Amino acid sequence: MIAIFLVLYRSKSLSQDRNVRVFPLPIAVAAVLCAALAGCDKHAEPAPLAVAGGDAVLGKRLMEQYQCGACHAIPGVGAATGSAGPPLDKFGRRSYIAGRIPNLPGPLADWLVDPPAMKPGTTMPNVGVSKAEARHMAAYLYTLR
Repeated sequence: MIAIFLVLYRSKSLSQDRNVRVFPLPIAVAAVLCAALAGCDKHAEPAPLAVAGGDAVLGKRLMEQYQCGACHAIPGVGAATGSAGPPLDKFGRRSYIAGRIPNLPGPLADWLVDPPAMKPGTTMPNVGVSKAEARHMAAYLYTLR
């Protein structure tokens, strides 16, 4: 922004000197940049990651059924106020699962099916979630932004 101001200020001061010819290109470029930046919305939320075969509404119900809230605080899931595991609010913004697994639909579904297989020594148990159920649960988790 400061650079744009300097270009505009310099162009204005140069135009007052009759011996210096000022081209309107810097002003036009500055105007285009300002217009482009004005269109940026810092608060726009990217869409949640798509999970093939995943239904977020069903995933929410499955998280209630498997009582994930006994260990995790989960927005939108009834009585999910646990504190043994990390809170899952803003899960869709996280880069990693369990500190080292990329937060992508495939690895997340694998994690939900069998956490100890993905990270030996984890305190998150294998509760018998099927691969299909895990896809639905993953779809719900990605809505938490």
